[in-house]
Amino acid sequence: MMRTPQDLAAFIADNRIEAELITDIGETPTVAAAAIALGVNEDDIIKTLLFYVSGQPYAVITNGTATVPARPLADHFGVGKRQVKLARAEQVVEVTGYPAGGVPPFGHVQLVLVLLDSSLMAKDVIFGGGGDDRTMLRIAVSELVRLTTPTILKLT
Repeated sequence: MMRTPQDLAAFIADNRIEAELITDIGETPTVAAAAIALGVNEDDIIKTLLFYVSGQPYAVITNGTATVPARPLADHFGVGKRQVKLARAEQVVEVTGYPAGGVPPFGHVQLVLVLLDSSLMAKDVIFGGGGDDRTMLRIAVSELVRLTTPTILKLT
């Protein structure tokens, strides 16, 4: 069953997470559109991608404009690049509960380990998926790290 921004809001409240959902910002199909809608720089926008490494899902959080090459993930896990695969849209929904493009960095259906791009550690506040393409999440990087206890890697 597809989760919604309301499900994410309940997760935030139930877990006393210091974060804010920003709603009704219009469609934000791209990082540029989200940045304009929020009045922030593009590098303040993050994305949460789902990768499978040797069949195991991982949430990878990185800058919204960055591409995530397979090599850093393969090297971290000690596997070949062919063992690293970006999840298909239906896998994203199955594991996270949210549609690709609206995936928040936490509150997923299945508990998945988080890999965080080290470049985000220089930020104070970031904006990510809020459960759909019209909602964004505002959260301090320190709160995201506290909540997800990620492995921090240089991905980009």
